Amino acid sequence: MLRTINHREAEGLLRRRSARLTQAERIVGPILDDVRRRGDRALLKYAHRLDGLERGTRTVAVSPAELREGNQSLTPGFQRALRQAAKNVRDFARMQMPRAKMARLGDGQRAGQVVRPLDAMAAYVPSGRYPLPSTLLMTVIPAQVAGVPNTFVASPRPSLEILGTAAYLKVSRVFRMGGAHAIAAFAFGTETVPKVDRIVGPGNIYVAAAKKLLAGEVGIDFVAGPTEILIIAEDGDPRVLAADMLAQAEHDVDAAAILITTSRRLASAVAAEVERQLRTLPTAHTARQAIDRNSAIVLAGSLDQAVELSNALAPEHLSIPSSSLLGRVSAAGSVFIGPFSPEAAGDYASGPNHVLPTSGVARLRGGLSAADFVKVISVQELTRPTLGRLADAITILARAEGLEAHARSVEVRLGG
Repeated sequence: MLRTINHREAEGLLRRRSARLTQAERIVGPILDDVRRRGDRALLKYAHRLDGLERGTRTVAVSPAELREGNQSLTPGFQRALRQAAKNVRDFARMQMPRAKMARLGDGQRAGQVVRPLDAMAAYVPSGRYPLPSTLLMTVIPAQVAGVPNTFVASPRPSLEILGTAAYLKVSRVFRMGGAHAIAAFAFGTETVPKVDRIVGPGNIYVAAAKKLLAGEVGIDFVAGPTEILIIAEDGDPRVLAADMLAQAEHDVDAAAILITTSRRLASAVAAEVERQLRTLPTAHTARQAIDRNSAIVLAGSLDQAVELSNALAPEHLSIPSSSLLGRVSAAGSVFIGPFSPEAAGDYASGPNHVLPTSGVARLRGGLSAADFVKVISVQELTRPTLGRLADAITILARAEGLEAHARSVEVRLGG
């Protein structure tokens, strides 16, 4: 049963179990090292053992023929949905792209930035209980918008929809692999799998642990935990609010759905509606555990208190009743405003990315974007008069730091 608590009890709701991640790191550490040392031999061993790769299969690479078959199997309805969602994701990614620029600054120098894409990226696309072709859209399209020439995909048991979506997007290669060994293969490179610059996309706790351990060896998006939503509502339709909570809860038994409300009447109505909807929900076995273990309705004294608590929790998804609250939101992965902006729209087709920070990481950054796939390189060009005007500041600061050669590199240009 969905519990109701007060705001003082809510602080730990979205704090995830760091002990579980630490335990997972101990398990995946030897796997990462094995793939680093033995390449394809280790990769195939784990793919056979953990991913269900057919015995006798000597490669994790998906053939072009399989991709074509997947693409040809897509129903007309799925193809229409794919085109519409892909267009919106691409348009939003274009809006996010950093721009090259140059300007003349106060001392007369030209300075600015150029934007260069990464050479290669990898998308991790889950395909266990729920195969997620939508994650392909969210991870590959921003990279393509950024100009990344080599886009690779790992998916342990890719459905025909995943293969068809990969073919539609014209990704460079798809690999039938998952878990920590897939992350290691992209981080180090093997005889079959290329080394990439950045690995992105959601996965289970072992994928998260592998990304954490290999951050620095390879770029990652973030270490993601279980998915979560926080809804703020003073009033509203209990059926809609319950449906939004269950849409999050059905993802995973560790998912969390939180409603913060100022209304005890609404709290009771939503709790009852959750129970009613669970009775007919095909994914109720998963959603029930997420509701009972990790979810709650929080009673707040005011909307201000509700927003303050939301900012402290920094949820992955935040639903607010109107844009009047947006100015007070300081920490959230993605914000959904009003009764006709369900989180499911963001998961699939509205455009903003669904690869989002969890477990409070939204205090530090937002979701995956085209900017994650480029390098913004600063540029400066000084003339002799400009360097002359800066010379005293440069040489005095350099000598204060004991870096004499820095000072002399300026003076030699100016005849000093």
